[in-house]
Amino acid sequence: MRRQKTMVAQVKEYVSYRRHLGFQLRIEEGQLLNFARYADKSGHQGPVTTELILRWARLPEKASPLYQARRVEVVRCFTKYQSIFSPKTEIPPPRILGSAHRRTEPYIYSQPQISALLKACADLLPVEGLRPRTYAALLGLIACTGLRISEALKLSRDDVDLTDGRILIRETKFHKSRFVSLHPSATKALQKYAQFRDQYHQVSKSKHFFVSETGLPLPYSTVNETFQSLRERLGWNAENIRRPRIQDMRHTFACRRLLLWYEHGRDVNHAIYSLSTYLGHAKVTDTYWYLTGIPELFAVVGDKFENYALKEKEG
Repeated sequence: MRRQKTMVAQVKEYVSYRRHLGFQLRIEEGQLLNFARYADKSGHQGPVTTELILRWARLPEKASPLYQARRVEVVRCFTKYQSIFSPKTEIPPPRILGSAHRRTEPYIYSQPQISALLKACADLLPVEGLRPRTYAALLGLIACTGLRISEALKLSRDDVDLTDGRILIRETKFHKSRFVSLHPSATKALQKYAQFRDQYHQVSKSKHFFVSETGLPLPYSTVNETFQSLRERLGWNAENIRRPRIQDMRHTFACRRLLLWYEHGRDVNHAIYSLSTYLGHAKVTDTYWYLTGIPELFAVVGDKFENYALKEKEG
């Protein structure tokens, strides 16, 4: 009799399959492996059941309903795949524990805040070392291009063309690659960083464009921890305000670009497709997710509606 694969082995096969399709599954992989280990440890045999999923999803008991619903959603995708090979696999009904999605309101940075953040990088230790310059260049690039933090950290030296002022983003979501043009001021800042980096590490330890004080690639966890320390230093951790995140600079970029187009009289309904391509989105609806009703945009909308109402009245 053929021995059934462990749930961990089944999950690993599923993750490998999804990654070949272009999905990154950074968070989902950890959750699925957590579920699989729970199933194997509990002695579960046979196809996945809804009861098993709900039992795992409700751990820990004090977790928020949103957290539990998200856990169900992640495993639900796995059960759809498993049902192809094991028809008795139970696929939980949609929203069985409620909605798994709630849009977190992004923090939209002001230009003075971006400037203050980059200036604060200069105080990182060692002050005369590479670390302050790495974070200023990294965060500055994200702020002025709207790159995903993962895209910026993956950049190799060959991807950054400081002669023509553009960078190549290689195979991010859905194996899509794209070129991102740089403003001359951004190109100049990156040239200055690259020159200091190469003098600081005359023997390269990594092909990555952004490297640590020791010359190695920057892990996301380290970058996020450093950003949190900068946020604390700038007083942005007050409990009565929305705490800024690194990815909020991507939201900020999208909103500011839209505002700039309105100010220049561009046809935004057409230009939004250019923004979607620039940001590396598969469809334009993904770009709308990044747009937020900031006061400046509301003012533009108000003016446009007032002009429209006046024309209708005159007509």
